Amino acid sequence: MNEHPPPRVGVAVPAAGLGRRMGGLRKPFLELAGEPVLLHALRPFLTEPRVVAVVVALAPDDAGQPPAWIADLDDRVSVVAGGETRTDSVRNAVAALPNDLDIIAVHDAARPLVTRDMISRCIDVAAEGRGAVAGCPAIDTMKRVDPHGRVLDTPSRAELWHAHTPQVFPAELVRRAYEGASSGTDDAALVESVGGDIQMVDAGSTNIKVTRPEDIPIAESILAARSDHG
Repeated sequence: MNEHPPPRVGVAVPAAGLGRRMGGLRKPFLELAGEPVLLHALRPFLTEPRVVAVVVALAPDDAGQPPAWIADLDDRVSVVAGGETRTDSVRNAVAALPNDLDIIAVHDAARPLVTRDMISRCIDVAAEGRGAVAGCPAIDTMKRVDPHGRVLDTPSRAELWHAHTPQVFPAELVRRAYEGASSGTDDAALVESVGGDIQMVDAGSTNIKVTRPEDIPIAESILAARSDHG
């Protein structure tokens, strides 16, 4: 009986943000436990054998002269210039990926605590023809508010999840979703707009996004706890 070959997976990593909430510091190059945040975000993807290419979209100045550690990291990793928005950066990275991919994953450089298991589970879902979004169920009471912060209603949290990255999809859906996309912070929403079927994958609560200075010690504590548990 013939077995299907494993899917070929490409990864687009938007890392061109200006880091305004970090005081203008480039988040991808901030140190987390002695290594750049971006390195922490990339390394687990490179341990997944189905990943054949990774394209990192850096700020144009950084893309012109990327850090040496990126070039030395792995032959599968390349760099392109990002755009003015996250959507532009993802589009640029996707366009630079090989054309013969089965699956494309998008992962924010600012999520350095992604794990190999999380990535693999999302790829498994995408290999079945659906989109996969790493995230976790909402545990706090959620409020919908107007522009002034006035509460409009309280939706049931039973149906609400926090959406993280990686977000992983059949490659054709990603390329089609980004053809006409103008803006967005969530890749799954764009894929939904072209008819994609999306499934949430529970990644727990530790896949945090490093957005503010206070997130660095929290992320380092999580890394230390993982190290203590082997």
